[in-house]
This record gives sequence, C-alpha cells and structure tokens, in this order.
Amino acid sequence: MGKLERLKKLIKSLRFRLVLTFLAIGILTPFILQYSMLTSYMKKAVSDRTIDILSQTKLLVNQMANNDYIHDTSSEVISSQIDQISNIYDGRVILVDDSFHIVKDTYKLDEGKTIISEEVVKSFRGEEINNYDSENRYIELTVPISNLETQKTEGVILVSVSTDSILAGKTYIRRNAFVLQCAFVIIILAFAVRLSDVYTKPLRRVVEKLSGVQAGYIQANIEVNDYSEVYDITQEVNRMLARMKVLDDSRQEFVSNVSHELKTPLTSMKVLADSLTGQEEVPIELYKEFMSDIAAEIERENKIINDLLSLVKMDKTEATLNIETVSVNDLLELIMKRLQPIAKQQNVDLVLESFRPVSAEVDEVKLTLAITNLVENAIKYNKPEGWVHVSLNADHQYFYVKVEDSGIGIPEESLEYIYERFYRVDKSHSREIGGTGLGLAITRNAVLMHRGAIKAYSEEDKGTTFNVRIPLNYIA
Repeated sequence: MGKLERLKKLIKSLRFRLVLTFLAIGILTPFILQYSMLTSYMKKAVSDRTIDILSQTKLLVNQMANNDYIHDTSSEVISSQIDQISNIYDGRVILVDDSFHIVKDTYKLDEGKTIISEEVVKSFRGEEINNYDSENRYIELTVPISNLETQKTEGVILVSVSTDSILAGKTYIRRNAFVLQCAFVIIILAFAVRLSDVYTKPLRRVVEKLSGVQAGYIQANIEVNDYSEVYDITQEVNRMLARMKVLDDSRQEFVSNVSHELKTPLTSMKVLADSLTGQEEVPIELYKEFMSDIAAEIERENKIINDLLSLVKMDKTEATLNIETVSVNDLLELIMKRLQPIAKQQNVDLVLESFRPVSAEVDEVKLTLAITNLVENAIKYNKPEGWVHVSLNADHQYFYVKVEDSGIGIPEESLEYIYERFYRVDKSHSREIGGTGLGLAITRNAVLMHRGAIKAYSEEDKGTTFNVRIPLNYIA
C-alpha cells in the first residue's frame, strides 16, 4: 500500500476517533449530570421530608406532654393527629412508655408488646434520632416525650415514613432525563460528524494536493491555510517539494550531463581512432599526439565512472569502514603532493598548515577521497593567481580540517543544496571543468560514515571555506 493510501486511512481513522471522542463526551456528560442531579434530588427530598416530619412530630409531642397522652390515650384529637400523620406520609407511628411497652401502634400490630432498641434507649436519654434507610426505603425518627414540669422522659414516639413518593419522583426525573439524554446524544453525534469533517478537511486537501504531486504535478505550492497547524504542515511540505524539484531538476541535469560527458570522450576517441586508421603511413609524431589525446579521454571517462562507483558503494547499507590508526598529517601531505601538479597548472598557490601531530581511527581510503574532493574543487573553481589554504588542528575529542580558497564562491541560495547528488552550482563552468556534481555528495557521505560533520561558508567572488570535524576515536 502506498504512503498516500496509508495517510488517507490515517485521516479516516482520525475522523472516526474524533466522532467517538465527542460521542463519548456526549454520552458520559448527561450520565454524570443525571447521576449528580438525582443524587442531589434524593438528598434534598429526604432532608426536606425529614425536617417536615420532625416538625410535625414535635408539635404532636408537645400536645402529648400537655395532655399526658402517654399514660392516657383517650384523647381523640391527638389520636386523630397521629393517624393523620400516618396516612399523609404513608407511615407508621408507635408510642412507647417508660416501661418500654408499646401503648399505641397505628398499624395495630404490636400494641402491648415490649420494644427495646438502640434508638429507643437513646431517646429515653433525651436524644432525637433520625435515620434514612435507603435499602428499605423509609425514614425513621425517634423523639423523646418529656414531662413539662420534671423534664423527665416519660415516653418515646417512633415515626417510620415511606419514601416511595420520593422514589417515584426520582423515577419520573430519570425517565425525562433519559429522553433528553437520547436527544442530546443524537445532536452530539451529528455535531461530532460535522466537526470531524471540518477538522480533517484541510488534511484531506493536503492529501489531494500530494496525490497530484504523486502523479507528477509538483510545480505549484500547496496552499491550505485553515489552521495554523495545517499551515505549518503545508509549509514543511512545500519546502520538501521545493527540495524534490531541485533534486529532480538536478537528476535530469545529471542524466543530461553524464550522457554528454560519457558520450563526448567516446566520440572523440572514435574520431581520433578513425583518423589513424583512415590514413596510411601516419607520422610517429601525429600517432603519439592522437594516442595521448585518446588516453586523456579515457582518463576523463574513468573519472566519471569512478565517481559514480564511489557514491554507489557509500550508499549501500552494508558499506563498512576499514578502520585503522592513521597519521592525518601524513595523509594530508600525501593529498597535497598529489594535487600540487593540478594547482601549478591552474597557477594556484597550495598551502598546508598543521598545528599539531594528529593520529585518528579512520578509513584512510574514504577520508582521502573526501578531502581530495574538497581540495581539488578549491583548486578547480579558483581564480588565476589564487590560493588554497588547508589546515589541520585537533582537541581531546576531534580533529579539524579546514579548506579555504580565494575562488569564485558559492551563491547563498545554493549553499543548502551543494551536498545534494548531481547538484552543480555553476553548470556551464562545471561542464568545462568536467565535474559530475557528485564530489561533495561523496565527501559528505564519507564524513558522516565517520560520525563527523561538514559545514560550508562562502561568499560569491570572495572564496569558500569548508570545515570538517571527525572524532579521533571511531564511534561504532
């Protein structure tokens, strides 16, 4: 599956997760609100019912105390009030005298029996007890009945009231809340689908543009400015596309250049060979001249092929380094010695400056190739009567090679791309010199394989400086 297809699936997955997230919020929020509301309702309703019954009971207790009802239950008015409380609140009222005998029970079940419970005992000590039994769904109050003169507790009144009416109200509220919750979930679902579509639309537009890029249309920038995050993404994508375009143009230019470079020596050699074979009794001087020209063309062809092979070898994931302890001073001196004839031919002054002896664990062949490319470029792209200064220094961790020149320089806008394969700053000049656009790519690869770094600083018509930093001890 292509990367774009995976990206499309990721966006679909993102939309699905957004919908699920909003839906979860839409479901959980009403549930939490419903639970909080019903819990609060029950607490408030039970509390209000308890206070109401307690106030009614206290009024009744005062009348009982005034009429000594605990010892004489003949008062029809008080009995009527007791029955009224029982009926109104769907409850039960029990009167207990100081001998713990039940003298009155509105249910007519336990009159004459003895009752001893923790609540009754505490009430005889003067405490008022109220309790809500949520499991059996009733409120129970125990209130002492005291003699008005002696303040002695002569009896206790127990009131048990059903909370079924409160629970019925709770059920009604829950039912209505469920209907509202269902409506809320439907609204949230529609909102979530719409919102996920709005949020992912910019990403889908980016994918559409990238589909066009995949099809080969990379000329226009992607402009999706809906959100700052998406804008940042599109800017990064545009930068990537710009690099792709530069690389693509460079590759096309490379194919053209290499085709030309490989074809030109072959054409020259064929012309020279045909000239020799087409003549009889060729003078030895002309023969030598033609053969010398053929050898030069072969060398030119060999240079292009070697650059290509070097890059391919470094590209392989299994590429390894032949690490050994090398005197970097001796290595640089050997490189300078090899390139001195080219410098003289270009009339360029070549100078090496070593600040201290340096030994490092490196691959001598690859490091030689990297530094040779830098110095050779500094010579070839220099000015007449110019100079190239190579210096070597080190600290306790790295050694540093600096290659400075007084050459034509590199434009600022090209510095970002000089390590790209096939990229050449001055294409016409590079073709004249015979460059393939692979030298700096090879150099950078070799430096990175040594866990090093390379940086370039340049100004047009004032020269270029390359700084190379490589660890003294190889980091596997």
